[in-house]
Amino acid sequence: MASTSQEPTSTNPRGIPTFPFLPTPQDYIKDSTVEATLNRFQEMISKYNFMSQNVERRAAGLREKLPEMKKSLDTVKFLRMQKEGGPDEGDDDEDEDDDAEGKEGRLDVTFPLQDTLYSHATINTSQLDSVYLWLGANVMVAYPLAEAESMLADKLSKAKQSLRAAEEDLEFIRAQTTTLEVATARVHNWDVGEKRRLKAEGNDKSESKDADGDGDD
Repeated sequence: MASTSQEPTSTNPRGIPTFPFLPTPQDYIKDSTVEATLNRFQEMISKYNFMSQNVERRAAGLREKLPEMKKSLDTVKFLRMQKEGGPDEGDDDEDEDDDAEGKEGRLDVTFPLQDTLYSHATINTSQLDSVYLWLGANVMVAYPLAEAESMLADKLSKAKQSLRAAEEDLEFIRAQTTTLEVATARVHNWDVGEKRRLKAEGNDKSESKDADGDGDD
């Protein structure tokens, strides 16, 4: 049975195990064998690769969703601004690509129905109290403007945090994989060196015995 000191002993904040860098190759082997140790290393590398693929898919999904989430939030902010009758402080750079133009409480907009299909609408900003948001699974819910803005801002913030965490995890996994690959090379090279040393010692003993035999004659 291999010593527990060979196995990951700690994790990162998301529970991904750390692979330790031990002082000598023998520390990885302990009471196990070289072959069993190398097989275990390969299994752990496969697990890290599997985790890396999952995290990368999650990160790619977040990168794809973030622009749409920001656009939804900017749209709700713009509608609230029109409802309140003036621009928000710090919102001078809002994305107003809806071709919107407010005239005496009216807002003419162009909005997408599908990827290549758009429609026109006129909004009475004086009666603009809520917006409808898709929540997924064919579910749409009406939210007051302030509540919609708060919810979208919170979701956008959490999505950015999740993306940062995923990128940190990918870097962490790469570091552990590199440490494992180095450990694999160290154990393999140590094993080769030990086999050469034992072979040389065996040859020396054989030559010594031969020399003793020649002396007896």
